[in-house]
Amino acid sequence: MLGHRFRIFALCAGVAVMSIAGAAAATAQAYPTQPIKVLIGFGPGSAADILARLVGKQMEVSLGQPIVVENRPGNSSMIAAETVARAPADGYTLFMATIANTLNPAETKSNFNLGKEMAPITLLGTVPNVLVAHPSVPASNLQELVALAKSKPETLTFGSSGYATASYMAAELFNAKAGTKIVTVPYQGGSNQAVSDLLSGRITLMFNVAATLAPHVEAGKLKAFAVAQAKRASIMPDVPTLAEAGMSGYDAGIWIGLLAPAGTPPAIIEKLSAAANDALNTEAVRTALKLQGTDPVGGTPKEFADFIRADIEKWSAALASSGAGK
Repeated sequence: MLGHRFRIFALCAGVAVMSIAGAAAATAQAYPTQPIKVLIGFGPGSAADILARLVGKQMEVSLGQPIVVENRPGNSSMIAAETVARAPADGYTLFMATIANTLNPAETKSNFNLGKEMAPITLLGTVPNVLVAHPSVPASNLQELVALAKSKPETLTFGSSGYATASYMAAELFNAKAGTKIVTVPYQGGSNQAVSDLLSGRITLMFNVAATLAPHVEAGKLKAFAVAQAKRASIMPDVPTLAEAGMSGYDAGIWIGLLAPAGTPPAIIEKLSAAANDALNTEAVRTALKLQGTDPVGGTPKEFADFIRADIEKWSAALASSGAGK
């Protein structure tokens, strides 16, 4: 009798699971049936904002629904991140994440974990940082620069756009990798004043966005040593990466990627990822991004998840060794 009841229970449970799975598949197949909102933690005109609008416009073609970009700046974009993390996991509220969302929690010792709180969709692009110096610095390549810094500890200076920002941590990571003691100077007003002081020679070195620095390098007002990411920057193709220049294992490029709330059905994540990759592969998007100094990337949700995990580990370690997170 008990065996008969157990078989009936198992059969009912199996039917229920199949019904749920079937409903989920049907929902994912029909998705999307309404506009999709993408939250950005920075203002209009930022690299993340431009990328979201360019890619979003092309994703509309694949998905058949409008992509509505909403700027919600604040707390290094963590306000927008936490808002999306709490949103329904139905694929209709997405987040445009950046390096700030792996740096900020590590620096503030927050429990927020981008890779766990959200479901990665696609790494959309990178905004290359480049290491530049004032022409007065007596070094013509990376090896000479490192030798100079070691021979004169705490003499050279790195300008940065603020304490524990991407440019600040790029400098700290450089010191850790090279074994140098170059002084990092945070500019609380952002990078514009730092670039101005670099051009005048008040500071000697800086990691900053390639698109910002390229005109000064071309004019001979600054000299570029290396690009701070795994691949060369399309906007500065003649500048080697730090690995090519002799410093392996260094990557401090600014990245931008698309995520959904954790628990979003995998089929929806895959559909969004396919649409994003299709958008990145269009000539119109690639050309527009190159003009903005952004390099398109693309890839699978798993590849992006692995990237986020590695980025969190890298910056947590860098913050700990530099003392910036204390």
